[in-house]
Amino acid sequence: MKTDELISEIKRLRREKNAVIMAHYYQIGDIQDIADMVGDSLALAQYAAKTEADIIVLCGVHFMGETAKILSPQKKVLVPDIEAGCSLADSCPADEFERFVKAHPDHIVVSYVNTTAAVKAHTDIVVTSTNAKKIIDSLPLDAKIIFAPDRNLGNYINSVTGRSMLLWDGACHVHEQFSVEGLVELKKAHPKAKVLAHPECKNVVLMLADFVGSTQALLNYATNSQDTEFLVATESGIIHQMQKQNPNKVFIPVPPVDSTCGCNDCKYMRLNSLEKLYLCLKTEQPEILVDEALRVKAVKPIERMLELSK
Repeated sequence: MKTDELISEIKRLRREKNAVIMAHYYQIGDIQDIADMVGDSLALAQYAAKTEADIIVLCGVHFMGETAKILSPQKKVLVPDIEAGCSLADSCPADEFERFVKAHPDHIVVSYVNTTAAVKAHTDIVVTSTNAKKIIDSLPLDAKIIFAPDRNLGNYINSVTGRSMLLWDGACHVHEQFSVEGLVELKKAHPKAKVLAHPECKNVVLMLADFVGSTQALLNYATNSQDTEFLVATESGIIHQMQKQNPNKVFIPVPPVDSTCGCNDCKYMRLNSLEKLYLCLKTEQPEILVDEALRVKAVKPIERMLELSK
């Protein structure tokens, strides 16, 4: 089926089934363009909590579908590809994390949204890169805090809040792989360009950045800035929105180490396609299911995040 036919069929099925298509900024441009809502992890969670659609199609990775189901258990939640996982979530197995939490019983447990429902069930507050600083700042200064699973984001939050949180040793395969040498070479070639970096990047990359922020914050900065050229150190899917909102500005992806191309793509995000989105809506599969007892535990730290993010 041709692209225009796929788009037409997706729109028809969405309308007939009262479905809403939600897409993360790291999805391919075609999926972002057809989605009802495009956003970062916080925005997707907020939207899932309030939508009146009967079906939620979450175009992102598995934990995002889980989060939508946890917040909207009465809805049918679908994902285009059930194999679209997350290296960061995989770096924090729930059984190991449970033992880690039990070994530090006097700590408040803060987990990044990039985790499984089982890890969220052992968490006091969930955060995203958008609200992590705000939420950590809201906790008592003398509080002992576990932060999981991203060590890079945790180190960054420690640096901007003056905390010394106990960090789980996990990382995102995309943000770990940015080439410092490649960034330095790009800065030489584009001396007026501003460097935008996600806090999941290693500290050496963040030190070279002009602005560090969540996916949404990077997009907002690029849109509001008077500068016209940017080097982007996060998953390259966001450049679609950056270019769409700022057609007269130039956005250059920072390359990963040992790459023959200039982009740093998430292999899991790229598993989704228009064809898979069409089949997902047509068959109403794959469906995300979460055990109710687990959901009840996992929803509490997410709801606390949403409340603290208002």
